[in-house]
Amino acid sequence: MKMIVCVAEDFGIGNNNDLLFSLPPDMKFFRETTMGKVIIMGRGTLDSFPGGKPLKNRTNIVLTRDKNFSREGAVVLHSKEEILDYVKQFDTDDVFVIGGGQIYAMFKDVCDEALITKVRKSVPADTFFFDIDSDSEWYLSSESELMEHERLSFSFCSYKRK
Repeated sequence: MKMIVCVAEDFGIGNNNDLLFSLPPDMKFFRETTMGKVIIMGRGTLDSFPGGKPLKNRTNIVLTRDKNFSREGAVVLHSKEEILDYVKQFDTDDVFVIGGGQIYAMFKDVCDEALITKVRKSVPADTFFFDIDSDSEWYLSSESELMEHERLSFSFCSYKRK
């Protein structure tokens, strides 16, 4: 399994249930990387999508404690164990954890790769990804050249579990 996320310098990922940055190259990378794949998210992440609708052309798995919750086009499950059992039917390279913060924390121990768009800026955030650079279980396996979009510098990084 993999994680995919866009982070600020301080590993902030969201504020008020919204992304910190509107970065078209990152959105394109996310779309191309996850198209036709399985994505795992919390309910808040699903609710943050336009119209609260699942993303097209992907298997959308939503984790929620609410046993009565359902959403057309989404597979709704209620525990990490249920999700891990459900995704056994897919190639692990095709399964992506996409947020939010609690979901990344919950699944980081079962992921072997993290695809991280690192933006070289800090902005107010209330949700964070873990500091993967300081985590001894992970190493930076590749990083793109530094790019810029509307005065935001960023790079695409791949981290692997040791």
